[in-house]
Amino acid sequence: MLVAACVAAGAGPALASQTIDRNVNDVRLAVNAKGEALVTYKRANGQVRRLLAWGAVDAVGPDRAVPQQRFKLDYSGGWGKYRKLGYWRTFKNVCGPYTGPGLVHGVTACTAPDGTHWALQSWQRIQPLRGLAAFLPGHMAWELHLSHWSGPLAALEVSPNWTYGGTLQGVFGRLLYEGRPVHGFKTPTKAQSDPNSRYVYIDTLNSAYGPGWKRDGAKVTHVGNGGFCYSFAPLPRPPHGYPEVPTVSGKGERHRITGMGPGVTPDIQREGAALGPYDPEADRAFNELFDSLLGGDDACKAER
Repeated sequence: MLVAACVAAGAGPALASQTIDRNVNDVRLAVNAKGEALVTYKRANGQVRRLLAWGAVDAVGPDRAVPQQRFKLDYSGGWGKYRKLGYWRTFKNVCGPYTGPGLVHGVTACTAPDGTHWALQSWQRIQPLRGLAAFLPGHMAWELHLSHWSGPLAALEVSPNWTYGGTLQGVFGRLLYEGRPVHGFKTPTKAQSDPNSRYVYIDTLNSAYGPGWKRDGAKVTHVGNGGFCYSFAPLPRPPHGYPEVPTVSGKGERHRITGMGPGVTPDIQREGAALGPYDPEADRAFNELFDSLLGGDDACKAER
């Protein structure tokens, strides 16, 4: 059970906010009066790319019958949508200074005249687990994510916890949007996708893996409650497709949980300190919170 609880995918299909490219620089954002965004940037090979994005805002709750919010994307800068060469040259920005909530991994953001916000964020979402160095081509890429929203951000609730009878430490929590759980209906793989699914990515600071932040695991939020649970536990064998991994606990001085916003809302993050020695009274309080968030979640029983 411990192995099953701790192994998670290190890399999954791109879920968003919305991933628009990787490893880019010189990023600029403009928004016109029609609600189109023009993202201009330079790729690693020096090529300048102009991306036109439109047609999405906020998110919808998990519903098999209702499509999730997704941008329409035209990487030709308007030719694909309008059949006009140089459409981007006529693009008039009306987006003003950003007035929305604080953002993690921010590149640039602005607030449009209609009160909606646009933002670009960039971070290394796909990393090898267990503190390993990159061993696949997609590891450690800096993804560029675009978002467009009108209200509060999604809420990422996170608590530390003692697990497995107080022998280990971990974290648990849930992802909510407008008070409703955020989840998909199937775990994304290379063969199947689910635009509602969301992973949370779990990093550890100054652990047995070495100094600085290291990726320890990733968990998909659970159907029904939008919850997740995780223990910083040593693995007896590597995950499928991995080289050897350190057989140590990844618990560090602090933990950091990052999630991609539902629909086209921004990515969010929570950070906290590790727990000290086992404290039965404090553990009872954590267990009460655990039961209120994840009570009845069979996948998390051992993590209580």
